[in-house]
Amino acid sequence: MALRDGFPPEGLEYVGGESDGWEYRTVFSGMNLKYSYDMIKAFLEEEGYGDVPIPKDATELEYFRLPTRNRQILLFEDNGYIHFPIKILFPVDGRNKRKLTLCVYNENMEDALLRFHRKGKYQTDVFGQVI
Repeated sequence: MALRDGFPPEGLEYVGGESDGWEYRTVFSGMNLKYSYDMIKAFLEEEGYGDVPIPKDATELEYFRLPTRNRQILLFEDNGYIHFPIKILFPVDGRNKRKLTLCVYNENMEDALLRFHRKGKYQTDVFGQVI
């Protein structure tokens, strides 16, 4: 069964990633950024997320990388491409140029869109604590 049709419950490892019931997170690391991104695209297609708009290639994805060396800014924003229900994130340290983290969120949870964007009663501080 595809991820989109049966979101993994908390604590379940699925295809090398982990789920807390709300967020499924896994890392892709190919020979270079292009290969890593191609793996993500194939994974999303296989898991039922082929209709979610994503950058057409790794070059386009690079435009979503935050152009900052200040790590403090990265505490407040995700560094990468974000479109409900997925995030494709670059590493915080920026040294591993071929690694990408894919986060997929459970669309069937109550208030999923608010949770995804951390709005309303789901607004969080930099440590992930609800405020």
